[in-house]
Amino acid sequence: MGVAEKTRRRRGCLECSKEDFVTGESFESWGNYKRALTQTGPRFKDRLLARSDEVAEVQDLRLRSENDMKRTLTWWDLTWFGFGAVIGAGIFVLTGQEARENAGPAIVLSYVVSGLSAMLSVFCYTEFAVEIPVAGGSFAYLRVELGDFAAFIAAANIVLEGLIGAAAVARTWTSYFATLLNQQPNEFRIHVSSLANNYNMLDPIAVVVLALTAMLAMRSTRATSYLNWIATAINMGVILFVIVAAFAHANTENLKPFLPYGPKGVFRAAAVIYFAYGGYDAIATMAEETKNPSRDIPLGLLVSMSAITVIYCLMALALCMMQSYKVLNEDAAFSIAFGAAGMHWAKYLVALGALKGMTTVLMVGTVSQARYITHIARTHMIPSWFALVNEYTGTPINATLVMTAATACVAFFSSLGVLSSLLSVSTLFIFMMMAVALLVRRHYVKGQTSQTQLQLLIFLLIVIVCSSVATSVYWAVSDGWVGYVVSIAVWLMATGGMAGFVPQQRTPKVWGVPLVPWLPSLSIAINVFLMGSLDSHTFARFGICTAVMLIYYVLFGLHATYDVAHLPSGKDNELVKPLPSSTSDVENGGESRSTISSHVDQSESQRNISLPLPGQQ
Repeated sequence: MGVAEKTRRRRGCLECSKEDFVTGESFESWGNYKRALTQTGPRFKDRLLARSDEVAEVQDLRLRSENDMKRTLTWWDLTWFGFGAVIGAGIFVLTGQEARENAGPAIVLSYVVSGLSAMLSVFCYTEFAVEIPVAGGSFAYLRVELGDFAAFIAAANIVLEGLIGAAAVARTWTSYFATLLNQQPNEFRIHVSSLANNYNMLDPIAVVVLALTAMLAMRSTRATSYLNWIATAINMGVILFVIVAAFAHANTENLKPFLPYGPKGVFRAAAVIYFAYGGYDAIATMAEETKNPSRDIPLGLLVSMSAITVIYCLMALALCMMQSYKVLNEDAAFSIAFGAAGMHWAKYLVALGALKGMTTVLMVGTVSQARYITHIARTHMIPSWFALVNEYTGTPINATLVMTAATACVAFFSSLGVLSSLLSVSTLFIFMMMAVALLVRRHYVKGQTSQTQLQLLIFLLIVIVCSSVATSVYWAVSDGWVGYVVSIAVWLMATGGMAGFVPQQRTPKVWGVPLVPWLPSLSIAINVFLMGSLDSHTFARFGICTAVMLIYYVLFGLHATYDVAHLPSGKDNELVKPLPSSTSDVENGGESRSTISSHVDQSESQRNISLPLPGQQ
């Protein structure tokens, strides 16, 4: 590698070569690629069973980014990042939409259900983030516990979730901006009659907003944190005003009937408004930039999500008491409700607060998604060019730019209704996989778990998932109760069987999920149940996206990761060799390479290399 190439890669600039996109023996020639395709079956089996280990995720893969991210964040930063990442388009828009169409005043119960599901997932994320503090978040955790293929499925959904979520927030930003200027929510969108419904309202303002927030995110994580503090503090002040003012103009008659669409409407709304809780996983992706991950991440996640759940329930209740659910506006519910209550000046304040909230959601979302993509690229599931971290900013500029460009394309065309439902199913699917991974982590360690215990663990996991699916399907197709007696009883027996007959093989080093396996199993059941509450069109779109992901994996990701995994010993680091620097890692806000491994237990008993099938050990 020449001096110019070293300089280019250390700076993480946009210049690229073929090796930055296709690395490995399979892509050296068309002949090699054709041979690789003929070996897809054996290679898929290899990748399906292969698992990473904690040391590789925390230490070895970080070398492929050339430069370390700077460790500058504390639990206080992460708490505010939590507020900034979560409180945005979901509460300000979906509350009105789902109260009017699905839940009525019982939308507050929908927020309780979604909040419970989110908190269970937060517990799982927190344990993983403390034990495996890397930028890859759920992708890295699943790669360690469930293997490469499961991690790829998660990675694809993570990218889809981030892209759709940011697009939805950007389009909502436009609606509230129009309201702030006393215009209709669609006033600044361009209607194109030749395009299909839900894709014919073009939104150039959303594209501009995404570009500006990406510029802020690329400059510095610490600078983004400062801006997030300021904007989120203002937003929290507006939220406090919304709650107090709305209750001051409350009319309890607006809560009647409380359940106009029945219990099923509550859960349909809960599945969609789960989008409002999305974004807290952004905190886990900042582990590499956190000074003390084992302390700061649990505090940041648990404090922010507990407060957000209470805030959401109060805001939803206040809105439905201020204005009848039948007339709530679906695009800017809070602003227009205040106007209808005679507080015309207040609707501008609410719109301004909503804009600030959505801006922070976009900033934090851009930061977290770029870090996801960076770590995914380190494994070569996507081109390694995305893994480069800029030497001067300490941020992954390449990943940020490409993700923003893709998000802008989606935001320009797609309506909020299409985006929010698809986002919810993707998010719920990932969090369900996280709960499964947590159970595997606690109950299976290679070399310690017996073959009988492994077989029983796999069987009980399948039963837990299948009984959860059965409950969800029965809810969707029947108004009876007999099916619940059977499916819930099976779930209870499977979870109790795991608690009683599959001993835990691993004790968390710092912080762990309580009541294992009950809480993770409950997380699986609730996430699957909420997925089943979504409409068929959502699953059709989800199926199409999944098919596209699998095609990509078969044609590229599978062979790229197979090549990297089967490099001769000592050759892996030659893919991206660490370069000397005159400035120490510590001076840059980071930590020396020799101390990275202190975050993980390096004993061989804790390093899981493969998950054997039943019958193998």
